[in-house]
Amino acid sequence: MAKLKTEKPRKSQVPYVSIVIPLLNEEESLRELFSHIRETMRRINKRYEVIFVDDGSTDKSFKVLTELHAEHPDNIKVIRFRRNFGKSAALSAGFKEAEGDFVITMDADLQDDPQEIPLLIEALGDSYDLVSGWKKKRHDSAIFTLPSRIANAITSTLTGLRIHDLNCGLKVYRNEVVKELKIYGDLYRYIPILVHQAGFRVGEKVVQHHPRKYGYSKYTVGKFYRGFLDLLTILFTAKYIRRPLHLFGVWGLVSFIIGAAIDGYLSIEWLMGLTSLSNRPLFMVGFLFIIIGVQFVSLGLLGEMISRHERNEETYSIREILK
Repeated sequence: MAKLKTEKPRKSQVPYVSIVIPLLNEEESLRELFSHIRETMRRINKRYEVIFVDDGSTDKSFKVLTELHAEHPDNIKVIRFRRNFGKSAALSAGFKEAEGDFVITMDADLQDDPQEIPLLIEALGDSYDLVSGWKKKRHDSAIFTLPSRIANAITSTLTGLRIHDLNCGLKVYRNEVVKELKIYGDLYRYIPILVHQAGFRVGEKVVQHHPRKYGYSKYTVGKFYRGFLDLLTILFTAKYIRRPLHLFGVWGLVSFIIGAAIDGYLSIEWLMGLTSLSNRPLFMVGFLFIIIGVQFVSLGLLGEMISRHERNEETYSIREILK
């Protein structure tokens, strides 16, 4: 007798909302932050989990997180890196553990307001897969805000995604978005663009931004320049990551044709006895164009081979996880 297939029961313990919080040396703000989150989630009556990712803190952040986990084991997970791997790695690790239908990201410095969580989920609705916060009124120094505004304006123009504040830490995602999202380096700054390029719907909402209460900002001016290089990476990979030969091959063929035309013309003149190649530097220029063309085509073919065997490797090392 054939066995009847039965559906597996849904996991009732799966949280409705996952809140991923990367942090580095934020011992003073953690208890207050969780208290605000807890109060907000109690008010809206949602099941939730908070995933703290300790990105190699050197203060007492992990000690505080351990105590919070012991006090609230059903609502808190803690991931601890062996060293500082960066915000992209911290978010990736948090996304991997997130089980909620909706995933919220926010910073641990109390500048992001947990009361925005239900409003962001409401803004998501049926229209978007990601809603990014817009810190319309920022409480940061002009040293930080001016480069950020310039970068946002340039990025919106180049990518066509009209987002005012790409780097706002406060965002809400559908779970399927974070499971597909792959970020590394400083690409966390451009998550809305990456999500948009993957075909998901992206929106934004104005959110409150509070002055920093404890500690100091981890932002440096050098990150602005690295961010611009990462933008070039995104623009390049979005169009050519699956077909690198289309980029390198075109320039290779153009270079090869130019070189072949120059050397072909000079060769005909030489065969007709009209010139001597030994005193024509242009012949070597044409030869150089041919070599460059061959190299570009070869580079494109090599890129095609690599893209067909791409690997997804985690770029962080977890020391321990408290669940």
